[in-house]
Amino acid sequence: MVRAAVRAFRRAHPEVGDEVCVALSGGADSLALTAAAVTEFSAVTALVVDHGLQAGSDEVARDACRAAERLGALSRGLVVVVDPDGSGPEAAARTARYAALDAAREGRPVLLAHTLDDQAETVLLGLGRGSGARSLRGMAAWDAPWGRPLLGVRATDTRAVCRALDLDWWEDPHNVDPAFTRVRLRREVLPLLEDVLGGGVAEGLARTAELLRVDDDELDSLATSVPVSGDGGLDVSVLEPLPTAVLTRVLRRWLLAHGCPSPTYAHLTAIAALVTDWHGQGGVAVGGTGPAEPGVAGDRGRLVARRRHGRVVLEIDRASGAGT
Repeated sequence: MVRAAVRAFRRAHPEVGDEVCVALSGGADSLALTAAAVTEFSAVTALVVDHGLQAGSDEVARDACRAAERLGALSRGLVVVVDPDGSGPEAAARTARYAALDAAREGRPVLLAHTLDDQAETVLLGLGRGSGARSLRGMAAWDAPWGRPLLGVRATDTRAVCRALDLDWWEDPHNVDPAFTRVRLRREVLPLLEDVLGGGVAEGLARTAELLRVDDDELDSLATSVPVSGDGGLDVSVLEPLPTAVLTRVLRRWLLAHGCPSPTYAHLTAIAALVTDWHGQGGVAVGGTGPAEPGVAGDRGRLVARRRHGRVVLEIDRASGAGT
């Protein structure tokens, strides 16, 4: 089943090419993916990241490299330094891992071993947090340079492949640590839902992601066609007729393009009100400081969205605290 999934992925995405990298942790999912990849691609390099967060992680990485070579892949170990930077160890490790993989891939795509189980957990997390379609659409099978051929494969299937090939896999102790939300979802919440709803929950959540991805892509396409004026402002007369689902996507794209790194639901709804519920309210502070300005260093102020003369514009309020 794993090999069939990889073959179907390659057929669906010919732009991936003949030479790929595989992000190999030494776990069952990534070992099964590596084994399938070497049969379906002409050249495979396993990239093994050692985060250095656990005792013996260097030996785990060496074992993974040796396993990849036995399967017929080249291997390359990557040692990274994880800087928590306030985001938590899991997020910081993910950031460091992706940066290392991107630097080492040398223009080739990287296959990641996320399974249907991972997809279901992602959607369930989004549901619990009240996220919109952008989060609930889950992970994409192909988001260059990252490929995820196993999104339709259960983790039980990857373990079956490893047993059939006599591959010993590493069990990450973090995967059973209840301190991590995903672990409790996997070990407690999803099994309970499967029991209460009579099975098929993980598949249903993954199918929800697939359906939402189609809808979200179409709404994004509509939002992309909305014009922005030459000075970066948005005309209220253009925005007013838009359905809310399109309007919020226009605003999100606009904020990202103008220096707001992570627009929130609160930002988007407050700015949308400048269009749809205008009654003279003040500006909306959106985070970020706008695009860099030549000759301006240090704290340049905060980025604020305002309605002025029938347009929604972004302005920088200087650090003095001026503005609303």
